[in-house]
Amino acid sequence: MKMNKNLIVALVLMILASALYRIIPGRSLGFAPQMAIAIFAGSLLSNNKKIAFLLPLISMLISDGLYQLLYLNGMSTIPGFYHGQWINYLLFISLTCFGFFVKTNNILSIAAASLAAPTAFFVVSNFMVWIGGGGLHRPKTMEGLMQCFADGIPFYQGSVMATAIFAAIFFGTYSLFTNASSNKVVA
Repeated sequence: MKMNKNLIVALVLMILASALYRIIPGRSLGFAPQMAIAIFAGSLLSNNKKIAFLLPLISMLISDGLYQLLYLNGMSTIPGFYHGQWINYLLFISLTCFGFFVKTNNILSIAAASLAAPTAFFVVSNFMVWIGGGGLHRPKTMEGLMQCFADGIPFYQGSVMATAIFAAIFFGTYSLFTNASSNKVVA
């Protein structure tokens, strides 16, 4: 797929809007567009994987930078940057791989990726929290692991809903614009 000027502008606006959305106070736990961006970028830019992997990372970096500015100025209790954050970034950009299997005009593959990506993130990230002794410091037992997974359920629910909603917006808007531009009559 050729990267034209309109597509580049649309992707930049999507990243900026999603980064700003992520720092909105009081939004539901885990309800953010970054996973949908990863899926969308993977699907749309499967022939340019470097850029596909960069889009969710750039969105995360911008929003975390904004979080950090708010934190440093006493306007938020959430720091933007913290120890071990690179693992989170690695997990987010790896979700782009789910998009490589998505056809931009196939609702079933979009829905499957919108469920699979947050589920993979939930399982891996909660396991990493448990094994690393983070979060609520659950014991290193099977019961402790299950408690850690239970701790993450509110985030999981929000991320599944957000990924489905934002993926529908991104893929739907893309489909509308590509269909509209291909239906133009040249005089």
